[in-house]
Amino acid sequence: MKENKKLKKFGSLLVASSLLAGVLAGCGAGDDSTSSGGGSSSGGGSSDGDTIKIGANLELSGNVASYGSSIGVGAELAVKEINDAGGIDGKKIELIKVDNKSENSEATAAAIKLATQDKVVAMLAPATSGNTVATVQIANNNKIPIVTGSGTAPNITVNDDGSVNEYAFRTCFIDPFQGIVAANFAAGELDAKNVAIFADNASDYAKGLAKSFKETITKNGGTVVKEEAYVAKDTDFRTQLTNIKAANPDFIFIPGYYEEVGLIVKQAREMGITVPLMGADGWDSPTLVELAGADALNNTFITNHYSAEDPDQKIQDFVTAFKAANSDKAPDAFNALGYDTIYYIADAIKRAGSTDGEAIKNQLAETKDLSLVTGTFSVDENHNPIKTATVLEFKDGKQVFNSKVNP
Repeated sequence: MKENKKLKKFGSLLVASSLLAGVLAGCGAGDDSTSSGGGSSSGGGSSDGDTIKIGANLELSGNVASYGSSIGVGAELAVKEINDAGGIDGKKIELIKVDNKSENSEATAAAIKLATQDKVVAMLAPATSGNTVATVQIANNNKIPIVTGSGTAPNITVNDDGSVNEYAFRTCFIDPFQGIVAANFAAGELDAKNVAIFADNASDYAKGLAKSFKETITKNGGTVVKEEAYVAKDTDFRTQLTNIKAANPDFIFIPGYYEEVGLIVKQAREMGITVPLMGADGWDSPTLVELAGADALNNTFITNHYSAEDPDQKIQDFVTAFKAANSDKAPDAFNALGYDTIYYIADAIKRAGSTDGEAIKNQLAETKDLSLVTGTFSVDENHNPIKTATVLEFKDGKQVFNSKVNP
């Protein structure tokens, strides 16, 4: 959607100013397991009186509760801003949160409840890919759009046969996209010409990243001089690193998770490999610094969804608003993605001029140039956002904003 018309002022919550004027209206958020702003309604797929019901099927307890809870907190801030600024055509958003307990079966049950009992017009899908996949068929059957803020698996929106799940969308980028961004950054910002790839051969995540990186760096004129592999739980990577060092690359791409990556980085630096190293959001853990050491991580980079240190005014306005509402806590990427997901849904409802599920779905699919905290994006034919990614650099053990890179 184009950014036209200003939103009403609401103190420090200036970040909302990028959305259409009527996208917003006035009520707060509730607790982690009940509705935000009222009780249940009848008439599935339609608004009830002066409210528009949006469901939130989130991991509020269980193994990955931190993910779902963070998305929920970001979503609540967006709802409050929207409601305080006038609502969607004068109607307030009612956010109904259901705990899926970080389990696929519970995510399915939560989606059924939201669709058939609470009669929501759209849903924030779960934080994890597996839990989101468990809700896709329910969305399609009930013609209620779902949008995941952090489910990155391609099969959420596209099936193995290439067909698109009509009612499933996301605000995060998919896993292979990070490989494209990393390759563009390596070639454009680091002037990498001869690169090596060292990937976890047992991980679909890592293999997808490696494949897209290789294809893109080659298109950019680079040469892959060496490819090596490891397997999760490996601890000694010196043989592969010796082979990589002998190929004399000027950049090494290491898609994988922090448990192995931390040791790889540490051993690479001990062996005298000083060239830039880069990975993706699988590196994003404080444990990485403990394993690798702060010094070893200098001159390393990762792609991620967002950085609170990004100087972009929209992001800094969001950070200010979030801190004011959350005891001065800086928002993480999940907070930002939850926040953006509400604005994405609200924008589609506004443009649809309706709370009919099919009408909302059509507008979600037709979104163009929507400016949000985690990037300005348009939606492609597979219901994935085309948007910038953030590149973070490690400096003395700290993640520091480096730049934004277009796909």
